Amino acid sequence: MKPILISFSGIDGAGKSTQIQKLRSYLADAGFSVTELTFWDNVVMFPRLRSGFSRVVLQSDGSIGTPERPAKRNDKNAQSWPLLFGRAALYIFDVLNLRRIVSHAKSQHTGVVIFDRYIYDQLAAMPMDSWLARAYAKLLLKLSPRPDVSYVLDAIPEVARARKPEYPLDFMHRQRKSYMRLRQIAGLQMVPAGEPDEVHSVIVDRLQKCAFGNSPEPQTSPVTA
Repeated sequence: MKPILISFSGIDGAGKSTQIQKLRSYLADAGFSVTELTFWDNVVMFPRLRSGFSRVVLQSDGSIGTPERPAKRNDKNAQSWPLLFGRAALYIFDVLNLRRIVSHAKSQHTGVVIFDRYIYDQLAAMPMDSWLARAYAKLLLKLSPRPDVSYVLDAIPEVARARKPEYPLDFMHRQRKSYMRLRQIAGLQMVPAGEPDEVHSVIVDRLQKCAFGNSPEPQTSPVTA
């Protein structure tokens, strides 16, 4: 069986990590080998340089916010035109590396490869209300490998920020609108906000329909990672 590629996207605090772990457990119980790749750690080019730029130039603390200790991030929410053009150039390198990584994954695995974030999340930080940003997104999407199933976890920005306070609320609202636009452009699977078990059920149901041909349970022989 060819490898199945799945991506999870959404605003910070939408519950991506929780749903990825739930899906990993579900697939492991069904006998699948599951590999998880994190977009920032495994795909983006020049991560140290980009992190250093955020800390030194943009004065971002780079931490993960919690309700007890809110973060003061100032990276992707900083959207001056020079920064946007710089990111646009970097995203091309990211897509080229993503093509290499997906090709390698397809040649090495016969199970499931789950991406924690994807190129969609990079594009969602762009001002998608601009025709220029949308045209650029369409170009990058043509160059990017398409996963078998691409989930966007929807979330109410106020609720998501309460879970993971990192970015200003107005930016989270704008970013959510960007995901909605990308959903139409890229044909992404939008998963409505809800309780974790309800969201997991929707994810499994769509996976069965999109990747497993409506079979009631994934059918495959166990594969050793």
